[in-house]
Amino acid sequence: MNVQGGRGGASMVEAGANADTEDRGPGRNVITLDGPAASGKSSAARLVAGRLGIPFVSSGLLYRVAAYLVEEMHGDPNDEGVVVRILTERRVRLVPSVAGDRILVDGRDVTAALHTDAVDAVVSAVARHRRVREWVRNRLREIPGSFVIDGRDMGTAVFPDARHKFYLTASAEVRARRRVGERSADLASVADAIRRRDRLDAAQSVPAEDAVHVETGELTLEQVVDRVMEALSEVGAV
Repeated sequence: MNVQGGRGGASMVEAGANADTEDRGPGRNVITLDGPAASGKSSAARLVAGRLGIPFVSSGLLYRVAAYLVEEMHGDPNDEGVVVRILTERRVRLVPSVAGDRILVDGRDVTAALHTDAVDAVVSAVARHRRVREWVRNRLREIPGSFVIDGRDMGTAVFPDARHKFYLTASAEVRARRRVGERSADLASVADAIRRRDRLDAAQSVPAEDAVHVETGELTLEQVVDRVMEALSEVGAV
């Protein structure tokens, strides 16, 4: 597996050891895993972070909490002004962890409520708003130290200077089977929903030019993680 445009640098394990004290300057290492919905990027990112001993940051949780708050406040997800007002009225904090991120709203942990059909139905509409994306990006850029992060445009819009970028993908059918395994739903309807989501997210899901592409359809989760680790090893990152 070849690294496209990969850059060398300090060991990720060494960088992870100082993750709590490292600032947001050029010395930190950020690994981005982008890809469409249900491509396996979140699960892979969590395990890669665990192997490296650095935090895992799930960027999608910030979009999901925005959608959750809009639903909770009965707001219109298509009205950018309404969504932004709701976000600015609440104190939202992402707490990164190798074991899995938590989202706090005004000190209340709402993480368990973010993966529902109701949130799925409006998250793309909320994420399309420019000021919502800016809100998410600002929250992410505030995170200090080295970490692994997943999303759709982490390697392009949020962390274009990240040292190591990956793009995970699979067919809509493969991703639908994974999603059905997580929830009780009809395969055909889930596949259709994923295709619609892909169309809505198309502008955000363009891979970075220097990203390593990983087709996950025929791979187990462990094999995906092995591919990422192999690519990092090729450029001396581990």
